[in-house]
Amino acid sequence: MSEAPFAYDGLDRVIHEKARLGLLTSLMTAPKGLAFGDLKQLCGLTDGNLSRHLQVLQEAGLVEIRKGQVSGNGLGGARPLTTCHLTPAGRQRFLDYLAVLEQVVRDAASAAASADTAIPPLVARPA
Repeated sequence: MSEAPFAYDGLDRVIHEKARLGLLTSLMTAPKGLAFGDLKQLCGLTDGNLSRHLQVLQEAGLVEIRKGQVSGNGLGGARPLTTCHLTPAGRQRFLDYLAVLEQVVRDAASAAASADTAIPPLVARPA
């Protein structure tokens, strides 16, 4: 057994930030990737915040960002389209992170259950 059973070394700081956790969860639900605008809406982020968090995830090798174009509405021209995808390594790293997070929840629930049974019931004092 580890000398520090509650250290949870597998809680990756890159992933653990709230916005990035939401981004990775969103991307796990969409194997074909998601458009920048969809991620922005799903995670409630501004353009700037989303760009910065995606940059961190991309630098860590967790996501791939593809810039392309999609044809217009028949009026000619194309408009830019940025899509984001989990990399295979990013998917595995996120699954590993989730396994550690599940252990945190199990440990906390177990401790809470033990604490609940260890606390004697309160006895009302006469006024």
